[in-house]
Amino acid sequence: MCLACAFVCGLLACFAASFRTNATKSYRTSLLLIPMIVTTVILMVNGSIGTGIAVAGTFSLVKFRSIPGDAKQIVSIFLAVASGLACACGYVALAILFTIIVAGVMCLTAVVPMENDKKLGLQILTPESTNYMVEFNDLFDKYTRKHGLSKVKTTQMGSLYKLYYTVEMKDGSKLREFMDELRCRNGNLEVMIYSLAEAGSEL
Repeated sequence: MCLACAFVCGLLACFAASFRTNATKSYRTSLLLIPMIVTTVILMVNGSIGTGIAVAGTFSLVKFRSIPGDAKQIVSIFLAVASGLACACGYVALAILFTIIVAGVMCLTAVVPMENDKKLGLQILTPESTNYMVEFNDLFDKYTRKHGLSKVKTTQMGSLYKLYYTVEMKDGSKLREFMDELRCRNGNLEVMIYSLAEAGSEL
């Protein structure tokens, strides 16, 4: 019964982590199996202090064999582990209820747009002779609803400036025109636009 409950919790965690996200097959498989593995390990310990210490040391090694993940992946793994622990302790109904609630919240946050989802990061490479404080202001007024300079960095032995902006577009369909006009101003150097929601999700 504990293993069956852990399997159901793994299915829910796998669905929540994959909802509107490009999750890999290996990641989904891991979330499906982690609750069952944790349940089995805790049932094997069964009050043995020495075995419990050995298991804790084994779990701690997993951190050093894993690549860094984003915030949602870490939450999903914690969900799978917590549900497996609850199943091993015999709290079957609590484990399923807890997993349903957390998975529902994860799916809800994926559907509801957040403020940060509307914002984009803009990186502009420009010559050192450019007065970057006023050079692009008219383009920002034309294409963006909000903008702000967040960071300035020198590169290429100080011959270039790398500017980092946070922008909110008035019309997302005009992104290409915005980039083309920026390239005309910075001497056809690199211009990059990226999602702040993805860049800010890492822990």
